Formats: sequence, C-alpha cells, structure tokens
Amino acid sequence: MRKFTSLLLSLALTFAVAAIGGWVTAGSVSTWYPTLVKPSFNPPDWIFGPVWTALYASMAVAAWRVWSRLGTLRHRALAFYGVQLALNLLWSVLFFGAHQIGWALIEIAVLLAAIAGTMIAFWRIDRLAGLALVPYGAWVAFAGVLNAAIWRLN
Repeated sequence: MRKFTSLLLSLALTFAVAAIGGWVTAGSVSTWYPTLVKPSFNPPDWIFGPVWTALYASMAVAAWRVWSRLGTLRHRALAFYGVQLALNLLWSVLFFGAHQIGWALIEIAVLLAAIAGTMIAFWRIDRLAGLALVPYGAWVAFAGVLNAAIWRLN
C-alpha cells in the first residue's frame, strides 16, 4: 500500500507542476502564440498535450522508482528532479507567460543540463528510471531547437 501511495504522490506532484504550466500557457496558446512566425518543422498544436502527458507520467514513475530505492544517493537524485521540474515550469512562465522568447531559450539550455544531471543521477540508482527520462530529454532538446527558430524568426 505504501508503494502505491508514494506512486500517487509522485504523479500528483509532477502533474501539479504540469497543471500550473498549463494554466500559464493557456492564455497565450490562443492569443499570442498563433501570431508568431514558426518554422516549417513546428508540430501541430494538438500533439503537445498528448506528448507532454506521456512525458510527465514517465517522469513521475521514474522519480517514484528512485524514491522507492534505499540509500543516500536517492536524496541527491530527487533534488535534481525537483530542480529540473521547477525549471520546466519556469520555461512556460518565460515563454508563454512573459513572452520572453530569448530568455526562454537561455533557460531551456539550463533545463537540458538539469535533465541530463537528473538522468545520470537516476541511472546510478535505477537504470530504468534513468532511461525513462530519455524521451523527455529528447523532446526538450527538440523544444530548444524550436524555441531558437521561433526567436530567430520573430
């Protein structure tokens, strides 16, 4: 029962951050974002919701797997996780909330470093948890390229 409860807590925390990011993003998605010039490789708007839902779920499960392991390394790994989760939210605030495309681009580079640190820390404790973050890292790297292209075009 304890493992199930901790999994629910991990999902709740991760999706709470996602919900705040979604709230920050919601207003700009239908007003400001459509006015931006976007590159040809910009995905259709409908893809972002399902992709982010899957990524947040895999992040939460990975964090839960690390939390479930004994040892002192898990505290450091979960600290990395918390930092990258906060940086994930900050990107939404900068890009969609404040419309600061250039600052968001700088921030996403920091976010990618934090994700890499989290992947390494998770890998050392639970290889599956580390691997579970690879799609997230790849998507954020793509988002960084997209962010750079939007910044350049606007």
